[in-house]
Formats: sequence, C-alpha cells, structure tokens
Amino acid sequence: MMTDPPLDLLLTKADSKYALVVVAAKRARQLMQGAEPRLQSESRHPLTIALEELAKGEISYERTKSGIK
Repeated sequence: MMTDPPLDLLLTKADSKYALVVVAAKRARQLMQGAEPRLQSESRHPLTIALEELAKGEISYERTKSGIK
C-alpha cells in the first residue's frame, strides 16, 4: 500500500510518530470545523489534507511542557 505523502517524508517533519499523529489530528479537526486548507488537494479527506500540509511545510508545531501547540 502506498501512502501519499510518504511516511518517511512526514517523519522528517516531526520529532516522533506521536507528534506527527497529534499534529495531523489537530489540523484535521480544524479543517472539519471549517478552517480553510492552506493548499489545493485532490483529496476531500481532512486527515489527508492535514498530512499534505505538514509534508509541504504549510503547517508546523511547537512542543511545550503541557503538550503540542
């Protein structure tokens, strides 16, 4: 099974798999609540769009003592 964007690329954008999952889930939730996508995507799935945004550097995150922002 191929994933797009590739998992190897996504892992270079986050410091752990956990951080990757949390960031993608938070962004997907924002998209589901009406936030505008930061790029054009062929997909309509919020999680796929969030992963594409992360892979292209359109979104980032900051690790804090209380969690991920």
